[in-house]
Formats: sequence, structure tokens, C-alpha cells
Amino acid sequence: MGSPIEIADILVRPNHSLIDQSLHARELYLPRDPMASQFAHHAFPTNGDGFGMAWAGTKGTLGQYRQTGPAWDSQNLRHLAAQIESGCILAHVRAAPGGTIAEQNCHPFVDRGWMFQHNGTVPDFAKIKRELTFEVAEDLYPNILGNADTEVCFYLALTYGLAQDPVAALSKMVARIEHSRTEHRIDAPFRATICASDGHQLVVLRWVSPDVEGAEAPSLYHAAGPTILSTVDGENDTLPGDAQLVVSEPLELHWSRHTWIEIPTGSIGIMRTGEPPVFTPVNLHL
Repeated sequence: MGSPIEIADILVRPNHSLIDQSLHARELYLPRDPMASQFAHHAFPTNGDGFGMAWAGTKGTLGQYRQTGPAWDSQNLRHLAAQIESGCILAHVRAAPGGTIAEQNCHPFVDRGWMFQHNGTVPDFAKIKRELTFEVAEDLYPNILGNADTEVCFYLALTYGLAQDPVAALSKMVARIEHSRTEHRIDAPFRATICASDGHQLVVLRWVSPDVEGAEAPSLYHAAGPTILSTVDGENDTLPGDAQLVVSEPLELHWSRHTWIEIPTGSIGIMRTGEPPVFTPVNLHL
């Protein structure tokens, strides 16, 4: 988020851009996933099960582009990213081993003027999917097109008032999922990093169920200001002075903690252009 830039400036050009992360992720872990068990610490290097981007477009509308193939192999994605400028951009690459590969399950999801994406998992989603889905507002329910846990999280947040109070809505969504975990005695943690935006603000959340000892939330970092990004062609690009970046992994192969700040687990942040970010703890007792 910030002054408008080409989407390619953050999606394609950095030497550890999201396209690079789709093939060589450094901090992607899939605990309890049998397809990740062959890797040390269940580190899963690829996000090849689809991709998408959404952006603040013209006349107050949101644009969206999603595909089921891998981002690293998409020439269409590279061409579009070089042609679209926006002041608010969300982009996502998906790892869904054993899941359903469909455009309707690719992030970001867009509805009611909001875009939404999520890394992590709702544990044993099949056990609690029905009760969570039935809590979605009646007028929103028909808009659920896929079968992914992220889409249900999005529509729960919309139901709980994402447009009116995003911090309260996301907190209530987390609390509802944690309530289902407790009721169904699900031992595995709810792990989530979430970004939602209406084109004027970024709302980010990092979470892992606190009752599961040793469980880690998916990685999440923040950088602000005229961040200098090392590019694939060996040059340096400088982002606008009002830029706000939130990423699963820093966009550079070699990076500094002075530039990329880890967002604390259990927190929600709101970022608006020209303002410092505001982080508050997730409140499960609203």
C-alpha cells in the first residue's frame, strides 16, 4: 500500500519476489501434512497450486486475477503485472498438497469491496466446516464458490462486520474457530497469517492457537518507507516513501532485520497511507 506503482515492482522484479517464492519458499512449513514429512521440519519449498492478485482499480472498484497453475510459469502474470499500476495490491501463491486445485479456491478472494487472503490452515476443517459455514450471513452464503477454509474465514469476517470494524471482525472470526476447536477437541492449532483490504487500508493478522505448546504461526514481516529492493537484474529499486509492505518472506535473498520487522504472533495491524502502522493484540473476548 502507498503511492501507485507497477505491480511488477514487488511481484516480479525483487530477487526473492513472490514469483520466486512460488518455487523456492524459505519459510513455508506444513506441520502434520504427510506430503511435507519428507522435508526437514516439514519445510515445504513450493507454492505451485495456483496464484492470484487483487488490486485497487479504477472508480473505486477492485480488480482480481486468479489461475490454477504455478506462478513461476505464468507469462500472463508477468505481462499483467507490468501493465497494472495501483496504490493497494494483494498477491498470493498457494500450496495445497492433497487439496482441491480450482480457480475458486485461489486467493485473494474479493467480495463486497474487500479482498482477503490467508496462509495457514483451519485444522480438521472437514469436522467443523458445516457449523462455520452455516454461521455466514444468509445474503453472503450464495457467494461461497469454492471449498477452501480461507473462503469461509473471509465470509465469517464479512458477516462479523469487516467493513465496519475490521479488528473486531477478524478477532471474532479467530475466536469462533478457536471455539470450534475446543468443542470438537481438535488438538492441532489454528495457524494463520491474514491480510484484508478495502483498497484504503491493509489489515493484517498473525495467529497460532496459544494452547498448543511449541506451535508456530506462519511467518509475517513488515517494511515501511522508501524500502530498497535488490532486483533479479542486479540493480536496486526504491519504493515510494509512503510504502507499506507486508510479506510472508522478505522480498530479498539477503535482508536485514532493520528493514524487515517480524510481526508478533497474536497481533492485528492496521496500515494506512501516510500513517504509522497500529498493532493491537487479538482479543478473543469481544
